[in-house]
Amino acid sequence: MPDLLLELFSEEIPARMQAKAADDLRRMVTDKLVAEGLVYEGAKAFATPRRLALTVHGIPARQPDLKTERRGPKIGAPDAAVQGFLKATGLKSLDEAKIQKDAKGDFYIALIEKPGRAAIDVIAEILPVIIRTFPWPKSMRWGARSAKSGSLTWVRPLHAITATFGLETEEPDIVKFSVDGIEAGQTTYGHRFMAPGAISVRRFEDYEAKLKAAKVILDPQARKDIILEDAKELAFAQGLELVEDQVLLDEVSGLVEWPVVMMGSFEKEFLSIPDEVIRATIRNNQKCFVVKDPKTGKLTNKFVLTANIEAPDGGKTIVAGNERVIRPRLSDAKFFYETDLKTRLEDRLPKFEQIVFHEKLGTQAERIKRIERLAAEIAPLVGADVEKTRRAARLAKADLLTEVVGEFPELQGLMGKYYALAQGEDASVAAASEEHWKPQGPTDRVPTDPLSVAVALADKLDTLAGFWLIDEKPTGSKDPFALRRAALGVIRIVLENRTRIGFRNLVEFHLKNSFGKDYLDVADIIDHLMIFFEERLKVQLRDQKARHDLVDAVLATGSLLQGHPLMPIVDRVDALGRFLDTDDGKNLLAGTKRASNILTIEEKKDKREFDHEPDAALYKLDEEKTLAKAIDQVKAEASAAVAKEDFAAAMSAMAKLRPAVDAFFDKVKVNDGDPKVRENRLKLLNEIRAATRAVADFSRIEG
Repeated sequence: MPDLLLELFSEEIPARMQAKAADDLRRMVTDKLVAEGLVYEGAKAFATPRRLALTVHGIPARQPDLKTERRGPKIGAPDAAVQGFLKATGLKSLDEAKIQKDAKGDFYIALIEKPGRAAIDVIAEILPVIIRTFPWPKSMRWGARSAKSGSLTWVRPLHAITATFGLETEEPDIVKFSVDGIEAGQTTYGHRFMAPGAISVRRFEDYEAKLKAAKVILDPQARKDIILEDAKELAFAQGLELVEDQVLLDEVSGLVEWPVVMMGSFEKEFLSIPDEVIRATIRNNQKCFVVKDPKTGKLTNKFVLTANIEAPDGGKTIVAGNERVIRPRLSDAKFFYETDLKTRLEDRLPKFEQIVFHEKLGTQAERIKRIERLAAEIAPLVGADVEKTRRAARLAKADLLTEVVGEFPELQGLMGKYYALAQGEDASVAAASEEHWKPQGPTDRVPTDPLSVAVALADKLDTLAGFWLIDEKPTGSKDPFALRRAALGVIRIVLENRTRIGFRNLVEFHLKNSFGKDYLDVADIIDHLMIFFEERLKVQLRDQKARHDLVDAVLATGSLLQGHPLMPIVDRVDALGRFLDTDDGKNLLAGTKRASNILTIEEKKDKREFDHEPDAALYKLDEEKTLAKAIDQVKAEASAAVAKEDFAAAMSAMAKLRPAVDAFFDKVKVNDGDPKVRENRLKLLNEIRAATRAVADFSRIEG
């Protein structure tokens, strides 16, 4: 079957837009093909700084023929209705129509056959529409065409369109269409500087090969591989090691069509700056990689750049140009860093009194005081020194006012650590400046030092409590204050440090002591925040492959809403999952569900609940007595184990209930003819449900 080759050749496409644009092109074209009945075998899109390209192979040469039926008027309908039906369907007379009978009468039916069109004609119709409606984040008009009404908008001026369609064994046809005066053809162009001439292409294979001969690597991944391997090899040759950076690699590969890797250097005096500042300076300003000494792990005065040309002088001029730009940038960074060191962190704090955190939540200075107060409350719960925690919380945000962080916001926290160490702060106090921001995302590490844990939790809980207080909660997909991330951060910190903290008590303390609110006024706020935490917990546990029904079952018996700590809830979910994987667990679940189902039916029938203690004097069978005794034993043992947070022991206790439950349902008729016996047995079934609730609400467990 034929293949399609499409290339949209333009001025430079911003690197950040290329990957999505390639994916959008593939999606839009293939969706249209399928909608037109042209089901293809495969498709792949590519992007370079100057082109978007797409190959779709295995497209049928023609659309399938379509046969549809159209219902017309009833037999005997007015002539006007009949004539309208014939005109709409293209029939010459009613003799060409079928008659269909149904409950409302006999109707004329027209069988309409629509022959499929040649695929190349269909493609020639859909491509201009896709090009004109392409979803660039930003686009522009240009040149003489920009004055025309309805002229093409594109991310950068579009110069040429290549579109061919045909079998591999034949000369392909040009897909004939034009967009804003640009005629589709089979001509593209090579590298802007090294091979700018026109290139005639036929299909994807020779297109890709001819581009490579013209100094253009079409595949973005191939360009990334070349850059990474050449950079690593260049560093290794000098006994150094490349500091890999995937985000930078993605960007750099979108800036070049023919990557040429080179190495430059800068003065060693700049190595007095922290490594992260050097890296940020070189990365942000020149899109270059830094290099470290593998023996020390410290940066060296070398950097790796990627050029887009094989220079006649071997790249000396290009390297020298980059060095000339990097040198003053590093000089500025060194000046900023040394200037920052002259002012102690605590001396910067008064400036926060003039900086508003949020119009309804006060200034940054007020927020820092709140965090300090809450961190001191958390400190004993996580084994941190209270006074050091206060100090760390007081200084943690101070680096936001430094010159380096002003220039490189991504270094917030890290610079605070460096400045704190430079002024002689305790190492844990300094570390909290960096670590209290963590985790920033699902792959980021969490703080483990008790002092950092206390400050990080205080920071995030203050954010959550404050925005819940002013009713600025996330709605739908909108979360402008990153509150979901803050909640997940709190959950991860607690789980990965196995910290036993009750969120409800902390939020209550914080709202009463830091926001001046009486608890009665904010009880609903706390309730809704705890529900939000539970929702985030479910997301976190789902990502860890925990069953959602087990989470619901455990939360039904002990939730954050009720003030329970998070860690025991998660441990109980884990223990319950392991128990239900055993035969005892599976059979007990089945028996418990049977008891619950019977109770539900009978409670609905009697319009009452059987939640009182059964009367032992009404037990008629040994199986009733055995079950009652087993329930009493399991209740006591499971409750004691849960109180000690020994959930494995609680599950072992639950297992003892299984034989008695099995025997009861095997020998005992619940709906006995004696109403008192029936009621007593239903009460006994309720005791089964009550006994299992010591661990979880088994009625919520699936299966």
